[in-house]
Amino acid sequence: MFLDNGLIPIDNSASERAIRPFTVGRKNWQLIDTLNGAKASAIIYSIVETAKANNLKPYEYLKHLLTEIPQRLDQKTSECSLDDLLPWSDSIPDCCRLKTK
Repeated sequence: MFLDNGLIPIDNSASERAIRPFTVGRKNWQLIDTLNGAKASAIIYSIVETAKANNLKPYEYLKHLLTEIPQRLDQKTSECSLDDLLPWSDSIPDCCRLKTK
């Protein structure tokens, strides 16, 4: 309960701001009429929003992922780890990070 913990906000404004781009764009996404298209859109939207939440530039981060993942899959190793590609990883290049003051 938020009354017991002063760190919990009493409103959900942050959540509403996070989903605003999705709700504004939903009319554009009415053309996604297949289950696979909807799943693909949900995955991309989730990656972009997670990148934003971790102070990354979404375009640069997606470009990094789309460059690195195929290279790793081509290596055909049984232990293809993707942990260092996660948005909170310290090994994400600086070009993907937002400048902080």
